[in-house]
Amino acid sequence: MRLLEGKKTAEAVKKEILAKVEFLKSKSIEPKLDVIIIGEDDAAMAYVGMIARSSQKYGVASEVVALPATITEAELLEKIREINGDKSVHGLIVQMPLPKGIDEKRVIETIDPLKDVDGFHPMNVGNLSIGEDGFVPCTPYGIYKMTEIEELDFTGKNVVVLGRSNIVGKPAAMLMLRKNATVTICHSKTKDLAEVTSKADVLIAAIGKKKFVKANMVGDGAIVIDVGIHSEDGKIVGDVDFEDVKDKVSMITPVPGGVGTTTIAMLMHNAVKAAHKQNGLEF
Repeated sequence: MRLLEGKKTAEAVKKEILAKVEFLKSKSIEPKLDVIIIGEDDAAMAYVGMIARSSQKYGVASEVVALPATITEAELLEKIREINGDKSVHGLIVQMPLPKGIDEKRVIETIDPLKDVDGFHPMNVGNLSIGEDGFVPCTPYGIYKMTEIEELDFTGKNVVVLGRSNIVGKPAAMLMLRKNATVTICHSKTKDLAEVTSKADVLIAAIGKKKFVKANMVGDGAIVIDVGIHSEDGKIVGDVDFEDVKDKVSMITPVPGGVGTTTIAMLMHNAVKAAHKQNGLEF
């Protein structure tokens, strides 16, 4: 069994991005990412803090725009439009969750698609689905990049994506189609789930349930990519029961140290790409 650690992919992306940042600086352009966070959700604040610390290592300026939990939808949308119009800011993300009463769909649609480095705007979702250039959601993009760095050929392989979220499941499936895989998406209504997943050459687990995937759900020699992040007895675990499946699979991403490591790297990739595109430069 081989561990597919995210560090190798993140370092490769970082090297590529630093070179592109140097090119931007030669044009007197500093890539900048703004992160809007509302209220004091612990998980959201931790992630935003990680973005701020990581951006410095990638040569990307970042600013955390902290807004009160009492903010109205109209006030939030106005703030987004203000940042949309700021030419010094190239990327913008609005950290979820949002307070009750604020329409997530409306918020996402208000972000300029050219600054939508999370890849959630309908224009970027559409570009992904038809194979056009745009911004791809960072976690599935990290998976895709990992398969490239690790030189994993999925042509003709049966890839099963466990989960159909707009953030991971659906975009991951689209990206696997780009790799010429035969893709199946499973979800809560899938019948005989273990029978489907156990036939996969590659299983991408993004179901959001702690240690959900057991040995009976994976085939001998399968590649397992675990997107889940959960806390258990002070430790971080994934959607896959690592100890239960490790002797059955050929490759697996660890949690922590796997897919999550690549997510921030791809966010920085998208931010630097946005700076290029907004200045008419080839990326």
